[in-house]
Amino acid sequence: MDGSMEFTMGLSKGIAWPWPIAVYLFLAGISGGALVVALALRFIKCQTANTPLYKAAALISFVTISLGMLCLVLDLTNPMFFWRILVFYNLTSVMSLGVIALCAYIPLTAVLCLYAFEDDIKAIKGLSILLPLISMLKPIRRPLELLTLILAMSVCAYTGFLISALIRFPLINTAVLPALFIASGISAGAAASKMVSVLVFKEDLHSSELKLLHGAEWPIMITEILFIVMIAMSLATGNEGAQSAFSAFTSGVWANLFWVGVVGVGFLGPILLNFATGRTFSHSAKAFYLSGVCVISGMMCLRLFILYAGQTYGI
Repeated sequence: MDGSMEFTMGLSKGIAWPWPIAVYLFLAGISGGALVVALALRFIKCQTANTPLYKAAALISFVTISLGMLCLVLDLTNPMFFWRILVFYNLTSVMSLGVIALCAYIPLTAVLCLYAFEDDIKAIKGLSILLPLISMLKPIRRPLELLTLILAMSVCAYTGFLISALIRFPLINTAVLPALFIASGISAGAAASKMVSVLVFKEDLHSSELKLLHGAEWPIMITEILFIVMIAMSLATGNEGAQSAFSAFTSGVWANLFWVGVVGVGFLGPILLNFATGRTFSHSAKAFYLSGVCVISGMMCLRLFILYAGQTYGI
Protein backbone atom coordinates (compact mmCIF):
# COMPACT_ATOMS: atom_id res chain seq x y z
CA MET A 1 0.00 0.00 0.00
CA ASP A 2 1.17 3.54 -0.66
CA GLY A 3 3.29 4.52 2.32
CA SER A 4 1.79 8.02 2.45
CA MET A 5 -1.59 6.60 3.44
CA GLU A 6 -1.46 6.30 7.21
CA PHE A 7 -4.25 5.91 9.75
CA THR A 8 -2.63 8.26 12.25
CA MET A 9 -3.58 11.85 12.88
CA GLY A 10 -6.89 12.51 11.14
CA LEU A 11 -9.45 13.39 13.82
CA SER A 12 -7.34 12.86 16.96
CA LYS A 13 -3.78 13.45 18.04
CA GLY A 14 -1.35 11.89 20.48
CA ILE A 15 -1.98 8.21 19.81
CA ALA A 16 -1.25 6.18 16.67
CA TRP A 17 -4.76 4.78 16.14
CA PRO A 18 -7.34 7.08 17.83
CA TRP A 19 -11.06 6.87 18.51
CA PRO A 20 -12.26 6.84 14.85
CA ILE A 21 -10.49 3.51 14.46
CA ALA A 22 -12.23 2.22 17.60
CA VAL A 23 -15.57 3.35 16.14
CA TYR A 24 -14.72 1.60 12.88
CA LEU A 25 -13.86 -1.61 14.75
CA PHE A 26 -17.20 -1.31 16.56
CA LEU A 27 -19.27 -0.67 13.41
CA ALA A 28 -17.50 -3.32 11.32
CA GLY A 29 -18.03 -5.85 14.11
CA ILE A 30 -21.76 -5.13 14.27
CA SER A 31 -22.05 -5.24 10.47
CA GLY A 32 -20.34 -8.60 10.15
CA GLY A 33 -21.97 -10.05 13.26
CA ALA A 34 -25.48 -9.09 12.18
CA LEU A 35 -25.09 -10.85 8.83
CA VAL A 36 -23.40 -13.91 10.31
CA VAL A 37 -26.39 -14.42 12.61
CA ALA A 38 -29.10 -13.76 10.01
CA LEU A 39 -27.49 -15.75 7.20
CA ALA A 40 -26.54 -18.66 9.46
CA LEU A 41 -30.16 -18.92 10.57
CA ARG A 42 -31.31 -18.65 6.98
CA PHE A 43 -29.16 -21.59 5.91
CA ILE A 44 -29.84 -23.69 9.00
CA LYS A 45 -33.61 -23.25 8.73
CA CYS A 46 -33.63 -23.33 4.90
CA GLN A 47 -35.53 -20.06 4.79
CA THR A 48 -36.61 -18.45 1.54
CA ALA A 49 -38.79 -15.61 2.87
CA ASN A 50 -37.43 -12.18 3.76
CA THR A 51 -38.00 -12.35 7.50
CA PRO A 52 -37.93 -9.26 9.75
CA LEU A 53 -34.61 -10.44 11.18
CA TYR A 54 -33.12 -10.81 7.70
CA LYS A 55 -34.30 -7.31 6.76
CA ALA A 56 -32.92 -5.85 9.98
CA ALA A 57 -29.54 -7.55 9.55
CA ALA A 58 -29.22 -6.51 5.90
CA LEU A 59 -30.04 -2.88 6.71
CA ILE A 60 -27.78 -2.76 9.78
CA SER A 61 -24.84 -4.36 7.99
CA PHE A 62 -24.94 -1.93 5.06
CA VAL A 63 -25.40 1.20 7.19
CA THR A 64 -22.80 0.32 9.82
CA ILE A 65 -20.06 -0.75 7.39
CA SER A 66 -20.66 2.41 5.34
CA LEU A 67 -20.32 4.58 8.44
CA GLY A 68 -17.29 2.57 9.50
CA MET A 69 -15.56 3.22 6.19
CA LEU A 70 -16.33 6.93 6.59
CA CYS A 71 -14.48 6.84 9.92
CA LEU A 72 -11.49 5.21 8.25
CA VAL A 73 -11.40 7.79 5.46
CA LEU A 74 -11.71 10.73 7.88
CA ASP A 75 -8.85 9.37 9.97
CA LEU A 76 -6.46 9.20 7.04
CA THR A 77 -3.61 11.68 7.03
CA ASN A 78 -4.89 12.83 3.62
CA PRO A 79 -8.60 11.91 3.42
CA MET A 80 -9.01 13.31 -0.10
CA PHE A 81 -6.59 10.67 -1.38
CA PHE A 82 -8.53 7.72 0.05
CA TRP A 83 -8.82 6.29 -3.48
CA ARG A 84 -5.17 5.24 -3.26
CA ILE A 85 -6.19 2.51 -0.81
CA LEU A 86 -8.25 1.00 -3.62
CA VAL A 87 -5.42 1.19 -6.15
CA PHE A 88 -2.20 0.32 -4.32
CA TYR A 89 -2.08 -3.13 -2.75
CA ASN A 90 0.51 -5.05 -0.81
CA LEU A 91 -0.58 -8.65 -0.44
CA THR A 92 1.74 -9.12 2.54
CA SER A 93 -0.10 -6.36 4.42
CA VAL A 94 -3.05 -7.20 6.68
CA MET A 95 -4.57 -3.81 5.86
CA SER A 96 -4.42 -4.43 2.11
CA LEU A 97 -6.01 -7.85 2.46
CA GLY A 98 -8.74 -6.29 4.58
CA VAL A 99 -9.40 -3.62 1.96
CA ILE A 100 -9.77 -6.32 -0.70
CA ALA A 101 -12.29 -8.16 1.49
CA LEU A 102 -14.19 -4.93 2.18
CA CYS A 103 -14.31 -4.05 -1.53
CA ALA A 104 -16.26 -7.28 -2.06
CA TYR A 105 -18.22 -7.19 1.21
CA ILE A 106 -19.67 -3.67 0.99
CA PRO A 107 -21.34 -4.12 -2.44
CA LEU A 108 -22.69 -7.49 -1.30
CA THR A 109 -24.35 -5.88 1.74
CA ALA A 110 -26.08 -3.52 -0.70
CA VAL A 111 -27.17 -6.51 -2.81
CA LEU A 112 -28.60 -8.22 0.28
CA CYS A 113 -30.59 -5.05 0.98
CA LEU A 114 -32.05 -5.29 -2.53
CA TYR A 115 -33.04 -8.90 -1.88
CA ALA A 116 -34.47 -8.12 1.55
CA PHE A 117 -36.52 -5.10 0.50
CA GLU A 118 -37.70 -6.29 -2.91
CA ASP A 119 -41.39 -6.00 -1.98
CA ASP A 120 -40.86 -2.52 -0.51
CA ILE A 121 -38.99 -1.42 -3.64
CA LYS A 122 -41.88 -2.64 -5.82
CA ALA A 123 -44.27 -0.48 -3.80
CA ILE A 124 -42.23 2.70 -4.38
CA LYS A 125 -42.58 3.99 -7.93
CA GLY A 126 -39.33 5.96 -7.91
CA LEU A 127 -37.30 2.84 -7.08
CA SER A 128 -38.71 0.69 -9.89
CA ILE A 129 -35.45 1.22 -11.76
CA LEU A 130 -33.87 -1.27 -9.35
CA LEU A 131 -36.25 -4.12 -10.21
CA PRO A 132 -34.38 -5.31 -13.35
CA LEU A 133 -31.19 -5.48 -11.29
CA ILE A 134 -32.95 -7.54 -8.60
CA SER A 135 -34.36 -9.90 -11.25
CA MET A 136 -30.90 -10.33 -12.75
CA LEU A 137 -29.38 -11.16 -9.34
CA LYS A 138 -32.14 -13.53 -8.18
CA PRO A 139 -30.75 -16.72 -9.78
CA ILE A 140 -27.48 -16.35 -7.87
CA ARG A 141 -29.00 -15.29 -4.56
CA ARG A 142 -27.97 -18.39 -2.60
CA PRO A 143 -24.32 -18.36 -3.73
CA LEU A 144 -24.08 -14.62 -3.03
CA GLU A 145 -25.53 -15.11 0.44
CA LEU A 146 -23.02 -17.86 1.15
CA LEU A 147 -20.16 -15.66 -0.07
CA THR A 148 -21.45 -12.78 2.06
CA LEU A 149 -21.59 -15.05 5.12
CA ILE A 150 -17.93 -15.98 4.60
CA LEU A 151 -16.94 -12.35 4.07
CA ALA A 152 -18.96 -11.21 7.10
CA MET A 153 -17.02 -13.63 9.29
CA SER A 154 -13.81 -12.45 7.63
CA VAL A 155 -14.62 -8.78 8.34
CA CYS A 156 -15.17 -9.55 12.03
CA ALA A 157 -11.87 -11.43 12.18
CA TYR A 158 -10.01 -8.87 10.06
CA THR A 159 -10.62 -6.09 12.56
CA GLY A 160 -8.80 -8.23 15.12
CA PHE A 161 -5.98 -9.19 12.75
CA LEU A 162 -5.56 -5.54 11.78
CA ILE A 163 -4.61 -4.27 15.22
CA SER A 164 -2.99 -7.50 16.46
CA ALA A 165 -0.26 -6.82 13.88
CA LEU A 166 1.05 -4.04 16.16
CA ILE A 167 3.89 -6.08 17.65
CA ARG A 168 5.02 -3.45 20.19
CA PHE A 169 1.81 -3.78 22.18
CA PRO A 170 1.43 -7.07 24.13
CA LEU A 171 -2.26 -6.53 24.94
CA ILE A 172 -3.27 -6.49 21.29
CA ASN A 173 -0.47 -8.51 19.72
CA THR A 174 -2.19 -11.83 20.40
CA ALA A 175 -3.65 -14.54 18.19
CA VAL A 176 -6.75 -14.65 20.41
CA LEU A 177 -7.86 -11.15 19.40
CA PRO A 178 -9.48 -12.05 16.02
CA ALA A 179 -11.50 -14.81 17.72
CA LEU A 180 -12.59 -12.39 20.46
CA PHE A 181 -13.66 -9.85 17.86
CA ILE A 182 -15.68 -12.48 16.00
CA ALA A 183 -17.50 -13.52 19.18
CA SER A 184 -18.18 -9.96 20.36
CA GLY A 185 -19.23 -8.89 16.84
CA ILE A 186 -21.74 -11.74 16.62
CA SER A 187 -23.06 -10.90 20.08
CA ALA A 188 -23.55 -7.20 19.33
CA GLY A 189 -24.76 -7.84 15.77
CA ALA A 190 -27.40 -10.27 17.04
CA ALA A 191 -28.55 -7.78 19.69
CA ALA A 192 -28.83 -4.95 17.15
CA SER A 193 -30.67 -7.15 14.63
CA LYS A 194 -33.15 -8.36 17.23
CA MET A 195 -33.98 -4.85 18.39
CA VAL A 196 -34.37 -3.42 14.88
CA SER A 197 -36.44 -6.42 13.72
CA VAL A 198 -38.92 -5.85 16.57
CA LEU A 199 -38.90 -2.06 16.62
CA VAL A 200 -38.89 -1.33 12.87
CA PHE A 201 -40.05 -4.52 11.12
CA LYS A 202 -42.59 -5.62 13.76
CA GLU A 203 -41.12 -9.02 14.52
CA ASP A 204 -43.01 -10.90 17.22
CA LEU A 205 -41.10 -10.63 20.49
CA HIS A 206 -41.85 -14.31 21.11
CA SER A 207 -40.94 -15.60 17.63
CA SER A 208 -38.93 -18.80 17.25
CA GLU A 209 -35.99 -16.92 15.73
CA LEU A 210 -35.69 -14.50 18.64
CA LYS A 211 -35.99 -17.31 21.15
CA LEU A 212 -33.24 -19.20 19.36
CA LEU A 213 -30.98 -16.15 19.39
CA HIS A 214 -31.74 -15.48 23.04
CA GLY A 215 -30.64 -19.01 23.88
CA ALA A 216 -27.45 -18.58 21.85
CA GLU A 217 -26.49 -15.38 23.73
CA TRP A 218 -25.16 -17.25 26.75
CA PRO A 219 -22.64 -19.57 25.03
CA ILE A 220 -21.44 -16.61 22.95
CA MET A 221 -20.99 -14.52 26.09
CA ILE A 222 -19.13 -17.34 27.84
CA THR A 223 -16.87 -17.65 24.80
CA GLU A 224 -16.10 -13.91 24.93
CA ILE A 225 -15.25 -14.15 28.62
CA LEU A 226 -12.95 -17.12 28.03
CA PHE A 227 -11.08 -15.26 25.30
CA ILE A 228 -10.62 -12.22 27.54
CA VAL A 229 -9.39 -14.44 30.39
CA MET A 230 -6.93 -16.08 27.99
CA ILE A 231 -5.53 -12.67 26.99
CA ALA A 232 -5.29 -11.51 30.62
CA MET A 233 -3.60 -14.73 31.79
CA SER A 234 -1.09 -14.69 28.93
CA LEU A 235 -0.10 -11.16 29.99
CA ALA A 236 0.03 -11.95 33.71
CA THR A 237 2.30 -14.95 33.17
CA GLY A 238 4.35 -13.50 30.31
CA ASN A 239 7.59 -11.55 30.15
CA GLU A 240 8.23 -8.19 31.76
CA GLY A 241 6.59 -6.24 28.95
CA ALA A 242 3.51 -8.45 29.05
CA GLN A 243 3.21 -8.16 32.81
CA SER A 244 3.43 -4.39 32.49
CA ALA A 245 0.58 -4.48 29.96
CA PHE A 246 -1.49 -6.52 32.44
CA SER A 247 -1.76 -3.26 34.44
CA ALA A 248 -4.40 -2.22 31.91
CA PHE A 249 -6.78 -4.59 33.74
CA THR A 250 -5.91 -3.44 37.25
CA SER A 251 -5.26 0.30 37.34
CA GLY A 252 -5.94 3.54 35.55
CA VAL A 253 -8.78 4.90 33.47
CA TRP A 254 -8.76 1.96 31.04
CA ALA A 255 -9.16 -0.54 33.87
CA ASN A 256 -12.23 1.44 34.96
CA LEU A 257 -13.58 1.29 31.42
CA PHE A 258 -13.00 -2.46 31.32
CA TRP A 259 -14.59 -3.34 34.65
CA VAL A 260 -17.48 -0.88 34.43
CA GLY A 261 -18.16 -0.86 30.69
CA VAL A 262 -17.15 -4.31 29.49
CA VAL A 263 -17.78 -6.45 32.57
CA GLY A 264 -20.44 -4.42 34.37
CA VAL A 265 -22.56 -3.20 31.47
CA GLY A 266 -21.70 -5.69 28.74
CA PHE A 267 -21.69 -8.95 30.71
CA LEU A 268 -23.38 -8.46 34.08
CA GLY A 269 -26.09 -6.14 32.71
CA PRO A 270 -27.83 -8.77 30.53
CA ILE A 271 -27.29 -11.47 33.17
CA LEU A 272 -28.86 -9.40 35.95
CA LEU A 273 -31.75 -8.40 33.69
CA ASN A 274 -32.35 -12.05 32.88
CA PHE A 275 -32.42 -13.09 36.55
CA ALA A 276 -34.37 -10.01 37.65
CA THR A 277 -37.17 -10.67 35.17
CA GLY A 278 -36.96 -14.47 35.32
CA ARG A 279 -39.35 -16.26 33.02
CA THR A 280 -40.91 -13.00 31.98
CA PHE A 281 -37.70 -11.84 30.29
CA SER A 282 -38.77 -12.72 26.77
CA HIS A 283 -42.16 -11.11 27.45
CA SER A 284 -40.70 -7.84 28.75
CA ALA A 285 -40.09 -5.32 25.97
CA LYS A 286 -38.20 -2.99 28.30
CA ALA A 287 -35.84 -5.75 29.45
CA PHE A 288 -35.43 -6.89 25.84
CA TYR A 289 -34.27 -3.49 24.62
CA LEU A 290 -32.23 -2.68 27.72
CA SER A 291 -30.37 -5.97 27.47
CA GLY A 292 -29.61 -5.32 23.81
CA VAL A 293 -28.28 -1.84 24.60
CA CYS A 294 -26.07 -3.32 27.33
CA VAL A 295 -24.57 -5.86 24.92
CA ILE A 296 -23.86 -3.25 22.24
CA SER A 297 -22.46 -0.73 24.75
CA GLY A 298 -20.23 -3.41 26.26
CA MET A 299 -18.90 -4.30 22.82
CA MET A 300 -18.03 -0.64 22.14
CA CYS A 301 -16.26 -0.40 25.50
CA LEU A 302 -14.32 -3.56 24.68
CA ARG A 303 -13.12 -2.08 21.37
CA LEU A 304 -12.08 1.16 23.10
CA PHE A 305 -10.30 -0.74 25.88
CA ILE A 306 -8.41 -3.01 23.49
CA LEU A 307 -7.33 -0.19 21.18
CA TYR A 308 -6.47 2.50 23.75
CA ALA A 309 -5.17 0.39 26.62
CA GLY A 310 -3.28 -1.74 24.12
CA GLN A 311 -1.46 1.29 22.72
CA THR A 312 -0.93 2.86 26.13
CA TYR A 313 0.90 -0.17 27.55
CA GLY A 314 3.50 -0.79 24.87
CA ILE A 315 7.02 -2.15 24.99
